[in-house]
Amino acid sequence: MSLFVMGTASHVGKSVTVAAICRCLVRRGIPVAPFKSQNMSLNSFVTPEGGEIGMAQAMQAFAAKVPPHTDMNPVLLKPKGDCVSQVVLNGRPWKDIPITEYYRETPYLLKKALESYSRLVAAYGQVVVEGAGGAAELNLYDRDIANTLLAQSLKIPVILVADIERGGVFAQVYGTFSLLPDDIRPLVAGIIINKFRGDPSIFAPGVTKIEELCGVPVLGVVPYFTLPLPSEDSLSLGDKRTGGGGVRIAVIRLNRIANFTDFELLEQYAAVDYVQPGASLDGYDCVILPGTKNTIDDLKVLKEAGTDRELIRVRDAGIPVIGICGGYQMLGKTLIDAGFESAAGTYTGLGLLDCTTHFTSYHKNTTQVTRAARPVLPILSAMGTVTGYEIHMGTTEPGTCREALDGDGLVSNDGLVFGTYMHGIFQNPAAVNALLSYLHEKKGLPFTHVPAVAADPYDALADLFEEHVDMDAIVAMLKMKTIAGKK
Repeated sequence: MSLFVMGTASHVGKSVTVAAICRCLVRRGIPVAPFKSQNMSLNSFVTPEGGEIGMAQAMQAFAAKVPPHTDMNPVLLKPKGDCVSQVVLNGRPWKDIPITEYYRETPYLLKKALESYSRLVAAYGQVVVEGAGGAAELNLYDRDIANTLLAQSLKIPVILVADIERGGVFAQVYGTFSLLPDDIRPLVAGIIINKFRGDPSIFAPGVTKIEELCGVPVLGVVPYFTLPLPSEDSLSLGDKRTGGGGVRIAVIRLNRIANFTDFELLEQYAAVDYVQPGASLDGYDCVILPGTKNTIDDLKVLKEAGTDRELIRVRDAGIPVIGICGGYQMLGKTLIDAGFESAAGTYTGLGLLDCTTHFTSYHKNTTQVTRAARPVLPILSAMGTVTGYEIHMGTTEPGTCREALDGDGLVSNDGLVFGTYMHGIFQNPAAVNALLSYLHEKKGLPFTHVPAVAADPYDALADLFEEHVDMDAIVAMLKMKTIAGKK
């Protein structure tokens, strides 16, 4: 009734593999839900009931054609720096905790994860589980609620995923397989090799060798592909390949950048660069300050690097400056922290919008929203109604600026600077069209509007797996019974 997708390392394609399997199963009439007991990511999503989960599990839920739910990712770690993470438990902030103290909570968090898994099994029948990082982290075996301890509790078939593009795929697979605990190794029922480039016939002897070494079938070799799927975490930033054309957009790559998935539709239609603090903003047609896990700490970095002066300079030159969530808070005049966001104190913002943000509690606002953009030229007036979600601490008090959206955000008098708490605003084709049509027109360039309805990338992903992976074998694994590590 369930499968466990483990990886030889982080960023080998576990999340996409789970999404692909989910869509393949749904297309065969088999209901399914994704599950990851513990995720570490600053890319997150708000579920319909207002809980926060990792973006990867939301993406997998979309693939499975089910609503994202907090049970799909009961433990979400959001790094804050200095080995401290905020722990989001069952969709709500639980506490900030150093990693050494976090491991003391292992029994309790494993219990909560297993409760979530059981509810998913009861609701959907089939669950595809994703591990975290590499499965063979020897130093973590006694506290790894995402791999070892979970697998020992569930005793379900395991698919091991490796990334051939990294090189050393034989060491990846055989090393991981050999180092797995004795009661988990027999659960490995198949292997998938991801990101293969070139002629698969050349690797055919390699497949045979892996099967001989591990005694486990290679279920498929998946070619390298590019599909517009949401990025899981900051490791994906290095993989970014954006569109071309005559319009260039700079997204400031904050140290604790969060939810940069906000800009992945823009990346398909413009040249979007993730620019380090301190770098010149010359040549860019628009600058975006994205979300961040630590607004005040990242604001300090921007000022130390001189990016505050760069932003004022480009704004004075008539370049649009847009802030999302934490970036919106930075655009204001003042930020006052009672000790919940960073160190208690009063901080001077960038001063591009007239507002003050207060951090007065540990409460986090997490909600899905639909808002109409205000009729402010030249960008917001063309957006219409947009949907997204909010994930933020703090409240912002407006000064003299007008609202940017109904009930949210602020915009400058000339309409070229605006901020909003809405994540996902630029996942709306109407918002992308409003921004890019203005930027193209300003430069005298033609612009073809983004289609109002995007194609579903998960069917293309499923087609790829149906062609290159033995999905019949994977469906058969769902019926396997495993007891005490013996198939």
